[in-house]
Amino acid sequence: MKAVRFHEYGEPDVLRHEDVALPVPGAGEVRIHVAATSFNPVDGNIRGGFMRGPIPVELPHTPGIDVAGTVDALGEGVAGIAVGDDVVGFLPMDRPGAAAEYVLAPAEVLTSAPKDLPLADAAALPLVGLTAYQALFDHGRLTAGQRVLINGAGGAVGGYAVQLAKNAGAHVIATAGPRSRDAVRSAGADEVIDHTTTGVPAAVSEPVDVALNLAPVDPAELAALVPLVRSGGVLVNTTVWMPAPGDEERGVRGIDLFVRSDAEQLARLVASVDRGELRVDVAERVPLAELPALHARAAQGAVHGKVVVVPPAA
Repeated sequence: MKAVRFHEYGEPDVLRHEDVALPVPGAGEVRIHVAATSFNPVDGNIRGGFMRGPIPVELPHTPGIDVAGTVDALGEGVAGIAVGDDVVGFLPMDRPGAAAEYVLAPAEVLTSAPKDLPLADAAALPLVGLTAYQALFDHGRLTAGQRVLINGAGGAVGGYAVQLAKNAGAHVIATAGPRSRDAVRSAGADEVIDHTTTGVPAAVSEPVDVALNLAPVDPAELAALVPLVRSGGVLVNTTVWMPAPGDEERGVRGIDLFVRSDAEQLARLVASVDRGELRVDVAERVPLAELPALHARAAQGAVHGKVVVVPPAA
């Protein structure tokens, strides 16, 4: 089969589109004929060798944390999944990924794919959808009637976070630049702050219950969000290279989010997609062989929105 792998850490040119052996599922695993994976910024950090501590991978390594595809073989002891099932999942970050024609996955990380969405596009959902869900509900404990500030809502995680928060009955304040302002508002934001022209602290008129930071801001900008959070509230930060600040005196918690694979939560997101409550936006569909060029564009800051990466049709 064809896969994209890197044999050493480095710049995007270490990625090679090459022939590799077809993997055989072990106990508890399934083999998936990949319809698509997606690009996530962490893929570039892993390839560059910056995540060797928290995410140790064995070289050569195939990137691609998200997967959407069709089960074509089962390992011993797998129940509840059958050959021919269309599935989505968030794969273990330290194992071979889905930038390939086939990939192995632990059965427990998979759930049924959305029914009314092209299967390849479903690869845009797992990691970013779970990040938004866990930030808002596991850590933010967001409930109906609360106010949430989503800083950096114009990206892929932000699009899901705005929708999920609005669907939960929250009042959503989102920051976005001119390029993504309309998309953020159409996702359900009640207020949109143009962070390129307006300081966020000055634009938030009332305290929020949850502040979610998705933007690569400097520490001072992140700290400036804390006074916007009401006493007893929470600031959840997804840029984990920068510790989340809090305010102990006022009981404001600062939480750094490390997203985890959770098939039950992913199934809830899929159900929301099937009910028409959650929109999956795909900015680009890129052939697998062009993944090295996609990594290069991302390193230059030239990738906007969610990109799915599609192997050649069988």
